[in-house]
Amino acid sequence: MVLNTRSDPPRWTPAQAWDWRRLRPWIVGTNFIPSTACNSTEMWQTATFDPVTMRRELGWAADIGLNAIRVFIQYVVWKDDAAGLKQRFNTLLDMAGAMGMSVMPVLFDDCVFGWPHQLDPFLGPQREPVPGMILPSWTPSPGRLLGASLEERPRLKQYVQDFVSTYRGAEAILAWDLFNEPLDATGVGTPEFLSQAFDWAREAGNTQPLTVCFHIPDSPNNGVIFDKSDVISFHGYLPLDKLRARIAMLKGFGRPVICTEWMARSLGGNYETDLPLFKTEGVDCFQWGLVNGRTQCQYDWRSLPGGEADSVNGWFHDIFHPDGTPYRKREIDAIRAATERRPQASA
Repeated sequence: MVLNTRSDPPRWTPAQAWDWRRLRPWIVGTNFIPSTACNSTEMWQTATFDPVTMRRELGWAADIGLNAIRVFIQYVVWKDDAAGLKQRFNTLLDMAGAMGMSVMPVLFDDCVFGWPHQLDPFLGPQREPVPGMILPSWTPSPGRLLGASLEERPRLKQYVQDFVSTYRGAEAILAWDLFNEPLDATGVGTPEFLSQAFDWAREAGNTQPLTVCFHIPDSPNNGVIFDKSDVISFHGYLPLDKLRARIAMLKGFGRPVICTEWMARSLGGNYETDLPLFKTEGVDCFQWGLVNGRTQCQYDWRSLPGGEADSVNGWFHDIFHPDGTPYRKREIDAIRAATERRPQASA
């Protein structure tokens, strides 16, 4: 008789997760896409990769004390040119590292915005942003067709393991965010898919922690998320009292907590109150939005074609105009205060 000796790769213990956390400063970061890109394909494919803009905008982030970026990787770009994508990713990694910033890659994503929805990513020129809409050209990764195809699963495994094994020793990699908002519009990130993604990454010998965000209280994915994540991550587009309660609930798992998306002005996000809360609670955080551009994050999730930004609450996301001028100086001051980064003296 042949016994099945296979066992799932081990999850980090809480002690291992806290050892990882104690080696790092408080993370105050941003989700990053350059203002010249409308989605992750435009960010990473050869024809539209824009290191000049990336370097300039990362410099603005570092100048106010942000010390990490969360970036979305696009599967179809890897599938078309894995070596080229990793070379371009190395360029970003080197830029960030030179500025004292760590990087959290996001490998899969179920989110879709704009109208009509683009449920599948594609190479080449991307749809031009629809005026008045937030993230109107966004595409998921790997998308509905590839994500639902069992024939594609071995390549999806290869993608995860290629990234994790290539960068397993890179100091600049903070953690691996395996799947952004699974079971959003595309519906690819099922519990079975998430469980496989965790196992693929562990089989590749990850030396950085793995996570998937908690963002829907009654999601069927929450069991997998809380059972397999090395560190607990969540999305916190919440007013202060609810943000505080969410943090308290998640700290109950006894692992480091990271808010990988927060700050939407019309939903109650506030730099002056939220950053001190994160800091006091020892929760790392990544705001959404940096420089206003082709993602059009001045509009909110309910925006319609031809709409306008909220005249009462202001921009939904983003903190800089394309020329580097702060959208609201008091918010920049609040970020500097939290990160203890003083403005550089004028020459």
